[in-house]
Amino acid sequence: MAEEKWVMMVTAQTPTNIAVIKYWGKRDEVRILPINDSISVTLDPDHLCTLTTVSVSPSFDRDRMWLNGKEISLSGSRYQNCLREIRSRADDLEDKEKGIKIEKKDWQKLHLHIASHNNFPTAAGLASSAAGFACLVFALAKLMNVNEDPSQLSAIARQGSGSACRSLFGGFVKWNMGNKEDGSDSVAVQLVDDKHWDDLVIIIAVVSSREKETSSTSGMRESVETSLLLQHRAKEVVPVRILQMEEAIKNRDFTSFTKLTCSDSNQFHAVCMDTSPPIFYMNDTSHRIISLVEKWNRSAGTPEIAYTFDAGPNAVLIARNRKVAVELMQGLLYCFPPKPDTDMKSYVLGDTSIVKEAGLEGELPQGIKDKIGNQDQKGEVSYFICSRPGRGPVVLQDQTQALLHPQTGLPK
Repeated sequence: MAEEKWVMMVTAQTPTNIAVIKYWGKRDEVRILPINDSISVTLDPDHLCTLTTVSVSPSFDRDRMWLNGKEISLSGSRYQNCLREIRSRADDLEDKEKGIKIEKKDWQKLHLHIASHNNFPTAAGLASSAAGFACLVFALAKLMNVNEDPSQLSAIARQGSGSACRSLFGGFVKWNMGNKEDGSDSVAVQLVDDKHWDDLVIIIAVVSSREKETSSTSGMRESVETSLLLQHRAKEVVPVRILQMEEAIKNRDFTSFTKLTCSDSNQFHAVCMDTSPPIFYMNDTSHRIISLVEKWNRSAGTPEIAYTFDAGPNAVLIARNRKVAVELMQGLLYCFPPKPDTDMKSYVLGDTSIVKEAGLEGELPQGIKDKIGNQDQKGEVSYFICSRPGRGPVVLQDQTQALLHPQTGLPK
């Protein structure tokens, strides 16, 4: 290894994902092994993603990390497990242009600087930890010349955050719970890529961007210990739903997809209420959105919108096509208008072309009013994000997007 004070860096972008068949409960807390399979859709990273820059230099005296501009500790077991697993798989690396050569054994004594930024709220039920740990593992694997496929890397990301394993692929992704004690078969696999069902449009209603009162980790632990419904769900319900959902995705069967997605979300929140003490992730606005979608689908005579809620009050609404999404956006803005001093550009984020198509002038069409019914009270939505199924992680070649300075390895 050359003695010069060089810095090597890699910057990666990784999407978040939303489970349509939920993961809730672990059979092994340390290895983060789930009690059931789960399936998710990866969201377009242009709209929801984590950006992570990882760097290595002989001048670094310890491992350091900055999350959203603030330095955080890497002493937690989840970070340490990911770092240990990646370092053990690191390989020889040579950059002839810079005159840098790192041998496999050198990685154990070289220190890392990591900077990570989410373009969406952290710990608010939008799977920020999933995107974060997936991006960390993916970027480190590229930096350290780790020669493993995304499924193998997913087993490492899983040890940081369970759902992170599903963010290593685009499209629809299945996390196999696995049966082995060491967790080697608990990995993610891609069911279909992001082009398979590209009619779908995803609208997220961010009801609250505050950190939730009960973290997913402690909530799961309490559910496993106290909820009989969770045991029934894992053994009897989910195995059947997984097969049905795989079939619905393969056939682009939106009717079956909607029934399964909504039912599984509702059962997950029923498990939370069946936990002692009960956990409440949704709020009144969440419930109003469910009622709106249920009424909409009944009025349409066929399912046009699916809803799902993770461990938080934010609604993820999946429209069967763009036409439905435009009408849905009109209805949502009618029911949940921005506050008078809120600019529309900060109220609807992501794919804002949907808002342009929805048009904000004039009266709401009667057909949409019929679908959403009489909405007297104005609910509280912080903002909306319009997205779609997206691709998996990528390395960003544009160095101006790096979060660390190329000479010092410190945050820009």
